[in-house]
Amino acid sequence: MKVIAAACILACLFSVLGWAQNSHELNFTSNSTEFRDIKRMLRKYLDESAVEKLKERQRTVSGMSTLEDVGKRRAYFREHMLRDLGGLPERTPLNARVVGVLERPAYRIEKIIFESQPHFYVTANLYVPKTGKPPYPAILFPLGHEEGGKAYPIWQQVLGSLATKGFVALTWDPIGQGERIQIYDQDLGGSKVGASTTEHTVLDAQALLVGDHVARYTIWDGVRALDYLVSRPEVDPERVGLTGNSGGGTHTSYIAALDDRIKVAAPSCYITSWRRLLETIGPQDGEQVFPRWIEDGLDYPDYIYAFAPKPFLIMSAIRDFFPIGGARESYAEASRVYSALGAADKLSMFEADDGHGYSKPRRARAYDWLSRWLKGVEDHTLEPEIEIATIEELNCTPTGQVATALGGETVSSLNRGRLQQLRVNLRTKPADLPRAVREISRYQPATEPVRVSSYGVLTRPGYRIEKLIYESEPGILIPSLLYLPAQGTARNPAVLLVAGEGKASVASEAEGYAKSGLVVLSIDARGFGETQPRVDAPGPGDSEFSRYFGDYDEIQIAMLLGKSMAGMRARDIIRGMDLLGARPEVDHDRIYAYGKGAGAVPLLYAASSDSRIRKVAFDGMLSSYESIVASNVQRRVLEYVVPGVLKSFDLPDLVAALAPRAVWLVDTNDPLGQVLPTNQARKEYRSASEAYLHAGAPRAIHTRNRRPGEGAIQISFEVGEDR
Repeated sequence: MKVIAAACILACLFSVLGWAQNSHELNFTSNSTEFRDIKRMLRKYLDESAVEKLKERQRTVSGMSTLEDVGKRRAYFREHMLRDLGGLPERTPLNARVVGVLERPAYRIEKIIFESQPHFYVTANLYVPKTGKPPYPAILFPLGHEEGGKAYPIWQQVLGSLATKGFVALTWDPIGQGERIQIYDQDLGGSKVGASTTEHTVLDAQALLVGDHVARYTIWDGVRALDYLVSRPEVDPERVGLTGNSGGGTHTSYIAALDDRIKVAAPSCYITSWRRLLETIGPQDGEQVFPRWIEDGLDYPDYIYAFAPKPFLIMSAIRDFFPIGGARESYAEASRVYSALGAADKLSMFEADDGHGYSKPRRARAYDWLSRWLKGVEDHTLEPEIEIATIEELNCTPTGQVATALGGETVSSLNRGRLQQLRVNLRTKPADLPRAVREISRYQPATEPVRVSSYGVLTRPGYRIEKLIYESEPGILIPSLLYLPAQGTARNPAVLLVAGEGKASVASEAEGYAKSGLVVLSIDARGFGETQPRVDAPGPGDSEFSRYFGDYDEIQIAMLLGKSMAGMRARDIIRGMDLLGARPEVDHDRIYAYGKGAGAVPLLYAASSDSRIRKVAFDGMLSSYESIVASNVQRRVLEYVVPGVLKSFDLPDLVAALAPRAVWLVDTNDPLGQVLPTNQARKEYRSASEAYLHAGAPRAIHTRNRRPGEGAIQISFEVGEDR
């Protein structure tokens, strides 16, 4: 049986070989002040790109002064927001029912269940005044992320006060809170992933893959809550306001911008600016980050323009984690437009010297503002004392959870339904996949030679290591190690190594290749190894988010810019191929690549776009994007997510498109990072195996796992042999 030329080259691909390199010597940051900030490189690159886009936006909106201008901006905003949401669901019967009533002296609380989508149950409380004469003005009250959902005492205080003051007020449990925990665990009595913000972002990863967004579900819950509110005979549908704090301020801004039935809005502790947010706490949970948002030139004032010139009150806390400077900037920008429209009195800002929350000063200002515009009179009366109900008293289900009392749909099951709809349409044809990969990952091929700088040479028995930095694109420097055999031929075969843990983590593999006569380029793609960002601040960049989502801020800022980590890292790999291709020691017809851990998916994108990679191995790669949608819980997959990718292809499709190039799939992972059994991995890649069969190379695709207790795998790459 004839052995391919690469047999000795890749025989040790998955072995832990030789003595470990001294990581101190292999790093650039250890002895050079020039690269001491390289861990900030990716964030700096993204922030600077965002600032440039926001400056472009400022130039675009600076001339707005007429109702026509505002109308065009509103249309632009809604078009892009609805696109990012994946559109809104179909309006279906609410099937609303009252399941209980609590009586209070000045109002009653009705406990309501409705379906915002078929069998997607929403638990809500309606506060109805007992005094005055209907129809009453009404308030829609979306909630923040506090524990207890609609039963949180501050929310009860606001809602009871509004009812006492003559408003019908409706609130509901958002997904992940109260009675609507989506990833519910009966043994834990709560969410499998902890906080509601973590749930939102786990669910958002699924939604993004099918071209949707988790806010598609949260916004639609609010729109359907509004449908129910205005259907009540006690409510005047022409006098409906909207207010909420934090996540409720978020959805006040969203719903007011999208639904013309809202007449007055008062978000609390949300409005800021993206420039200030990036300077401080960074992106928040998944429901607050839209792909391409900054790329499309959108910022916080655009929520106000989509509502203008109706009354809009920004309520802020001077000591909030949402930066007050951003709120002031957005108010100043929008004030100029409202003044130009002759509606200066309809935009206002209120600041309280306190922290995050719907504090008493902000509540008092909200009552006044809502009364002024919905009743025609200001309200300076004191906030009444409200009797606070228990969670059990306000629950709409007998068990306190929709999951155990009603079942029905979850966001995960709805995402899976959306995926089924996509499957009806045939995915991208194999011949078109390279173009689709470039378009979806937003990869732009480089037109200039790669710029490389040398930082010394390390001599080892049988080989030497050149320490190189190459520029993937302006602002992105890739630390790399080039291993050169001491007694190589004029042109040697070569392999590019990219590992999620960085180049130092695969030093043993690189040493083995070099000793076998292989030129090796081991790189730290952006965000890997020496360039991995530090997590310094609390919030969505803290240990909980890091555990589930990795380098969260960088991933989300990239999405805001219409980029993806997979696509950007694929560029780094392809520029590494350019470097190898320019070296006189390398045989251009025998360049291979090995991706390990988080480096595997970007390598797959690169190999799909670059035919110079003749053979490729993926060690510990995520099995598929569909597996993320199929799984209720995932961990550290957000960096692989490319919005809308499942409309065109999945990872097995990309492997199939590599045929007849040789491919090794070793220790394929599920969305929790656990190794799949070999038979299950082969099932996931059945379509790829069929593609290799049709290409006349059935044995060029290899799928296997490490055996129990096996620290290394020895593979002989021979024609016709699949082990």
